[in-house]
Amino acid sequence: MIRSVNPFAQEPRYELVTRVLRTNIQRGTLPEGLVLLEGPIAAVMQTSRGPVQAALRQLLSEGVVRRFDGRGYLVGAEGKDIAPIRRDLGEFNLEIPDDVDDALQTRGTWRHVYDEVEEQVASCQIFGEFRIVETELSDYLGVSRTVARDVLARLQERGLIRKSASSHWIAGPLTARTVREKFELRSIIEPAALRLAAPHIRYADVEDLLDRIDSGAKLSSELLSDALLELCIAQAPNTSLVDMVRSNRLLLTSVNRALTLLGLPNDEATIDQYRTLFDLVARHPIDSASEYLRDHLQIMARRSLARMKIVAVIRETGEFAPYLLPQ
Repeated sequence: MIRSVNPFAQEPRYELVTRVLRTNIQRGTLPEGLVLLEGPIAAVMQTSRGPVQAALRQLLSEGVVRRFDGRGYLVGAEGKDIAPIRRDLGEFNLEIPDDVDDALQTRGTWRHVYDEVEEQVASCQIFGEFRIVETELSDYLGVSRTVARDVLARLQERGLIRKSASSHWIAGPLTARTVREKFELRSIIEPAALRLAAPHIRYADVEDLLDRIDSGAKLSSELLSDALLELCIAQAPNTSLVDMVRSNRLLLTSVNRALTLLGLPNDEATIDQYRTLFDLVARHPIDSASEYLRDHLQIMARRSLARMKIVAVIRETGEFAPYLLPQ
């Protein structure tokens, strides 16, 4: 007897949420101008806000949604004069395929909650050392202790947490040495992955991104970094290398996001560098693009260390997940 396997069962939740929102926008179920907020989307799709945040960032990088002078995201591409539509998301009867809905509702596996915890654990480390309380994590996620332990084991495997001598789970503190070492590794493996990816890159997508940059679209350095990974580096046929790139970026990406949420502005010089990098990729001199990427990452390392110093004069807000206890 052949068992029926849900093809979406192992996909991260943010990918499922992205899939549903993208499809409903393309079909016109969610109209141009509709304001999308994390909370209502999470409620309709019965998931936490973490996957919704990641999904909206992905759609922003694709040009499907945009930022505007208000809370949330606006359905529609940059460059159009669109009036915001603020209505209850439940009125639009989102089309959610049965397989996707089943995967979203599945409980009891660490994969469905991991992304949210990973970001919270990574971003807290700029403020010092934190103890992770397993029982609080289980209650916070609404999952069993077994699932919570699986999440923690995965975080340890990826180098984001460790166990203390007293067997407590510990995250941080993030040090300047850690940041330097991760950027040094990035400057070695990312240019190599970009060279491998060259024959497989969809150059039309890169040119579309360049058009959006040149049209004045509000694209953050974080979004452009994600676009470089997904459009270019992740196309390398060596999956182990791509996984290494993703894993090494995790902490740096989350820290940068946390600093931005604290009010640090976009680095316009960095955005200009990404524009130059994408232009080199689009014109196919991949060796030049790889060398430029290496130099760019060395500059980024210095800027990231400078941004981290600001934390020393910013008071902790206390807005950490309840399972994270400052030490």
